[in-house]
Amino acid sequence: MGSKQAAGRKTYAQRLDLLESSGVQSAHASMPTPPSGFCSGKILVVDDEPHIVRLMQVNLERVGFTVVKAYDGNEALEQIRLEQPDLVFLDAMMPHMDGFEVLQNLRKHQATRDLPVIMLTAKAQDADIFRAWQSGVDGYLTKPFNPVEIMAIARRILEKG
Repeated sequence: MGSKQAAGRKTYAQRLDLLESSGVQSAHASMPTPPSGFCSGKILVVDDEPHIVRLMQVNLERVGFTVVKAYDGNEALEQIRLEQPDLVFLDAMMPHMDGFEVLQNLRKHQATRDLPVIMLTAKAQDADIFRAWQSGVDGYLTKPFNPVEIMAIARRILEKG
C-alpha cells in the first residue's frame, strides 16, 4: 500500500473517531439536521474496511437513507438478493470476489441489470476506470471521498428512480 493510500485510510479512521467521540452524526457538523424521512431509499455499502462502511453509514442515515452493509463480494450479492437495495456503493478491491466481478454478476441477471452501482475505490488507474465503465458501472469515485458528495450522488440517483 502506498503512503498516499495509507494516509487516506488514516483520515477515514480519524473522521470516524471524531464522529463517535464527539457525538456528532456527520463529518459536516455545520450542516443542519434534516427532518426525519428527508431522503428515502435503501443503499448497500460494500467495502472490506469497516471504518469506511461506518463513515458512509453514519452520513447516509443522517439524511434518512436506510443502509445495508456488506464486507466482501459474496456478502454483497447475498445482501442484494435479500434486501433488494435501490443503490449500491461498491469497493473494487475486496476478498473472495472483487467489485468488478460483483458488478459483472449484477449486469448478467435481469433482476439486477438496472440496479444503480457506484464504484468507490482507491483504484484510480485509467485501466481500472475503463474496466468499470465497460462493466456497466453508473459512477466511479476514488478514495479519499467527501461524504457530502456521497450523499448528493445518492439523492440524485434515487430521486430519478
